[in-house]
Amino acid sequence: MNELGEFRSRKPSLDLARKLTWVVWIVSVAVLGLVALMREVKIPLPDSVDLSYLPAFHAILNLFAALFLVAAIQAIKKGLVIRHRTMIYAALGCSLVFLLSYVLYHFTTPATIFGDLNGDGQLSEEERLEAGGMRTVYLVVLISHVILAAVSFPFILLTVLYALTNQFQKHRQFARRVFPIWLYVAVTGPVVYYLLSPYY
Repeated sequence: MNELGEFRSRKPSLDLARKLTWVVWIVSVAVLGLVALMREVKIPLPDSVDLSYLPAFHAILNLFAALFLVAAIQAIKKGLVIRHRTMIYAALGCSLVFLLSYVLYHFTTPATIFGDLNGDGQLSEEERLEAGGMRTVYLVVLISHVILAAVSFPFILLTVLYALTNQFQKHRQFARRVFPIWLYVAVTGPVVYYLLSPYY
């Protein structure tokens, strides 16, 4: 029996899946709550703490997540389940570190505004005109990135959960829809950073 066949022959762990599904939804609500809260709450840091390197770090994490996702899909197309699983875990690891770091950054640092050339946290009419159509491009990419990241988060976890509990039919059904969205979110992360980088 080949690697793919060996995995498919495993018996589903339905009791474990039911328990973990609750965990997925609790974690998802908690994370989305934190992301919503970080825009409103700012925790002051000592002047000696500099987190200005984090946006670039976040872009790198997203880039690696995208590369791992592409490697994962190539592996499963060849029936290499263990390599596929390793690449997915690597993408999840990048995404988890990104999420923790992103929340930390935004709880402690004012948001950077596209077009804010003088860095005063306000977008004047002159700055808006200077940004021109690129501001619209940036906002379209950013809004689609944020919405799809929020919507896909619990479904990424569920897709992984179905694989972990040997529910491979459900795993494949979810993965076909979730994978391209996760990849889009990972790819647009560095794009958002690149577009916003002149204003950090």
